[in-house]
Amino acid sequence: MQQAEIMQRVVGILTEAVEMRRQLRENPDAEMALTGSISALLVETLPKINLPSDASAQETTDIITEALAPAIVTLSNCFSYAFVHLAEVHDEGRTDTSTADVLQALALQFAPRDGA
Repeated sequence: MQQAEIMQRVVGILTEAVEMRRQLRENPDAEMALTGSISALLVETLPKINLPSDASAQETTDIITEALAPAIVTLSNCFSYAFVHLAEVHDEGRTDTSTADVLQALALQFAPRDGA
């Protein structure tokens, strides 16, 4: 999965979270069902790891760390990037732009381009 697609998914997860929070604010007693979008993203981005049956504990740790690190870094970067954009709008005191607007702009920024 490419970083732009991961960013699109992160924006979707954050948009979903904003909507869930809005619904809970309006109806605090409502029960919200989780959609599993974070789990789905993890399943799609984290690699499958095959460990040798004779691997030591240290070798196992090294193999898992090496396999998972790139995906975890990419996911962390995408969530951090979205957070910073939202935080900048907040810190600027902008009242003309909502969280949904910022997330929509991010989604468009990372949307696939025709011919790309």
